[in-house]
Amino acid sequence: MSPYQYVVVRCVPRVEREEFVNVGVVLHCPDADFLDVRSAVDPVRLRALHAEVDLAAVEAGLVAIAKVCRGEAHTDFGVGTRATAYGNREAKDDASTRFGFLKAPRSTVLQPGPVHGGVTADPARTLERLLETLVR
Repeated sequence: MSPYQYVVVRCVPRVEREEFVNVGVVLHCPDADFLDVRSAVDPVRLRALHAEVDLAAVEAGLVAIAKVCRGEAHTDFGVGTRATAYGNREAKDDASTRFGFLKAPRSTVLQPGPVHGGVTADPARTLERLLETLVR
C-alpha cells in the first residue's frame, strides 16, 4: 500500500458567490510515480449556478490540468532556476512539483479543494472510485 494525496477540482461559475460544483479529481501517489486527473462536467448542475457559464472554457481548463499532470503544459518548466525566499535554486519538473502547482489555492473558475489523503495499492483505480464518489 502506498500513500496518496488528492484534491477535488471545483467549478465556481461565479467566483463572487463562492458556489461550486465538483468537476474532477487530481490524485498524486509519489511511490507509484502517479499523477493524473479524471473529470466529468454536468452542464445542468453548472447552469443551475450560472445560466451563462462558459462550458467550453471549463472543459479547456480541465484539459489544461490534464496537460500539467502529464508534464506537457510547459515543456521548458524544468529548465533553469527559480527565485525563492532562500535564494535561487534549480527548478525541476516532476509529479510532486506539478501536484504542488495544481493544489495551490486560486480564485478562478476552476479551483482545487482541500488536500486529502489515503493509502492505495492501485492509484488509477482509486482515482476512478474518487471520481464516482465525489463528482458524478
